[in-house]
Amino acid sequence: MSSEAFTAKKISQFFCPADKQQAFLWDADTPGLGLRTTPNGKPTYIFQARHQDKAIRLTIGQPSAWSIPQAREKARELQRQIDQGQDPRGLKRDALAQDKAKAAKQAEQAAQEAAQAVTVGEVWQTYIADRKSHWGALHLADHIRLSAAGGEPFKRGKGVTVPGPLASLMPLRLGDLSASKVTAWAEREAKTRPTPARLSWRLLRAFLTWCSEQDQYAPLVAGNPAKTRKTREALGKPGVKRDALQREQLPAWFAAVRQIANPAISAYLQALLLTGARPGELLALRWDDVNLNWKGLTIHDKVEGERVIPLTPYVHHLLSALPRRNAWVFAGAGDKALTNPAKNLKDACTVAGVDQVSPHGLRRSFKSLTEWLEVPVGVVAQIMGHKPSATAEKHYTVRPLDLLRLHHEKIEAWILQQAGIVFDAKATPGTLRAVAG
Repeated sequence: MSSEAFTAKKISQFFCPADKQQAFLWDADTPGLGLRTTPNGKPTYIFQARHQDKAIRLTIGQPSAWSIPQAREKARELQRQIDQGQDPRGLKRDALAQDKAKAAKQAEQAAQEAAQAVTVGEVWQTYIADRKSHWGALHLADHIRLSAAGGEPFKRGKGVTVPGPLASLMPLRLGDLSASKVTAWAEREAKTRPTPARLSWRLLRAFLTWCSEQDQYAPLVAGNPAKTRKTREALGKPGVKRDALQREQLPAWFAAVRQIANPAISAYLQALLLTGARPGELLALRWDDVNLNWKGLTIHDKVEGERVIPLTPYVHHLLSALPRRNAWVFAGAGDKALTNPAKNLKDACTVAGVDQVSPHGLRRSFKSLTEWLEVPVGVVAQIMGHKPSATAEKHYTVRPLDLLRLHHEKIEAWILQQAGIVFDAKATPGTLRAVAG
């Protein structure tokens, strides 16, 4: 092989003729160092020598990245390896493998450090994003409200919102959320707001269970630190709620509720009592869930996913009188559903002169009032969306909508009678009408 000393000028002028596949230029100062190029390629430094009576060739790099002295030093290094009985190709593969293993180890260590540093709040948001498609609107709102940092101006009136019960846990590292810290949190929250704290605790337990099922978080929440006897005892047991309307209170209560200026709120509260539905289920009712042909309401519940209950005459009358402002039966402002009108209910109870009843208390009232009638317990449970309480009820009793209607209309008629409301069940309800928002 002919050779000549490399210079910057010679290297820049080196090219491969078009009639050849490749061309070589060898350095006279450094044995084995050459420059190789093709008609369409760029020149590249190479090293060529013999190892164990076999020719080997390695690529060093392009002149744009390697100076002539650097290329010569690399060629001498490769020659020294051969002189020591080593194959530069194997050494290069080993070095690349070591670099790859080192990079993988560094990435794993970085991932572990990142996982160790992740906060409860960050994982909480991931949890919500992953699970919200399986939740109802109110359950999702609970997760957001109870973990909120607070400090936001009230939408109405002066002042700012207070932090949710879970807010103090959100900045903690997930790995630092120990059983003792959860217990201390429970003891602190139970002193001022035990009911929201108990709900927050249930959400926290479910959240940590989800974390234990995720590969990246499972090592950080071993044993679910929220599932301890001390935490449960710190929060105490909820008191038995007994708020419910009595039969003799129905006339005054209906009179007060029917005077509420907002027709959606008035209809919602009356329908809540007459259907026994959960407050959130009725707020989530859409016009698409109202079947006027078969006189049924599709309720999206937390037990079976959905259930169909009768659209009784008076409730049909209430819904038919509502304007169709958006997709929601009980429409709020804009494109939203009505928010929980607890204050309107409280004011109505005050006007009626009856004990305060919560929205869920109206559901309790429905169940309590049916005790005056000879209605099968399973019928009431099916209308309300309770789980069947017996094997025969669960596996062998199938009630069609018309059979439920027979009993439900009887319940509605009796409640209206006790309330002193004169209503013709056979009268044709008003036609649903669309109005501008």
